[in-house]
Amino acid sequence: MEGAPNQGTDFGGKTMGHGMNLINTAHLSRGRISLKRGNLFGQTPTKRRLLQSPHTQVNAGAQIDFFLCKQLTLYSSTPLYKFSYDRLQEYSRQLGFVIAAEKQKGLAVHVESNLTCKVKFSLLSVLKTSERDQTGVLIQVTAENAGAKVAGPKVLWMGCFCCIRGDDILETIVEDFTCFPLFLVNGAESLTAIIGTWLQQTFDCSFSLLTISPLNLAWMAAMWTGYKMEHHKRAVELTFSVPGTPHPLDILYAIHAEDAKALWDSIHTTQQEVLQEQVDLFMDGLCYHFYRHFKIYLSATRLVKVSTSVASAHSDGKIKILHSAYLLEILALMTELAITKIL
Repeated sequence: MEGAPNQGTDFGGKTMGHGMNLINTAHLSRGRISLKRGNLFGQTPTKRRLLQSPHTQVNAGAQIDFFLCKQLTLYSSTPLYKFSYDRLQEYSRQLGFVIAAEKQKGLAVHVESNLTCKVKFSLLSVLKTSERDQTGVLIQVTAENAGAKVAGPKVLWMGCFCCIRGDDILETIVEDFTCFPLFLVNGAESLTAIIGTWLQQTFDCSFSLLTISPLNLAWMAAMWTGYKMEHHKRAVELTFSVPGTPHPLDILYAIHAEDAKALWDSIHTTQQEVLQEQVDLFMDGLCYHFYRHFKIYLSATRLVKVSTSVASAHSDGKIKILHSAYLLEILALMTELAITKIL
């Protein structure tokens, strides 16, 4: 067991305070656990199907790279009114003018005065996994210093609209509306505010930060642990927030990837779907193992972050995708959560 102070800042620059790491490398119990968990994870969906991703396109590598190893903030988006794939160049020019005007006013605070900004809307065909899915749309804001010795634009901001396996909401969409329930963002908050305002005014839509509940984080921990990884296996890390303390206090619980996978494989006996009771048993096993070693009931805490070899996710609506092979599965799950929020 290791206890270590941990200071950090969130996206808005607020101090998070002290944390505590509790790490144990002992083998996990594979047996059925009956430990009471209180209301740690709340109600969960009955089941989720494991998606069979289509073969990615030969030229999909560059498109997939847009998502990898970046902190992405999740937003749910209502349908866009009068959006047209044929007008992407026009949208690029219009938003470029808006950012330039805000830069003149000094509102685009993360854009240096000597940089020339360019906006580009482009298609992400890799995100279209079926005939019913919408083709993804990427928005990039790049900047280039004409006097710089090193040529090439620098990406200041990127956002992506997508709808992967969004059958539930696509069936309800009426004419003139395009459904992109999930909007992912990487970049400065000042640009997010400017671009978000323009999108809402142009397409009569609205955005809402997509926070992730403990129950959905538990699903992610179980499902992502079950994905096969040949190399670069990382420990499964679960971060729990301790309530009622004078200063913010987190417990970081790390489990060897092989041990976590073995526990999950002993529980997950269905081939094409994951059941709520399987997720419950997986988390019960981890919590019971933790209690045996540290005599701490994690049922008195709140799960706020999950980190695996495949991806990490935080309750505040931030994810980081680490493995390209499971990009579509991860975005499909995030699309599901976004749809649940706007329906």
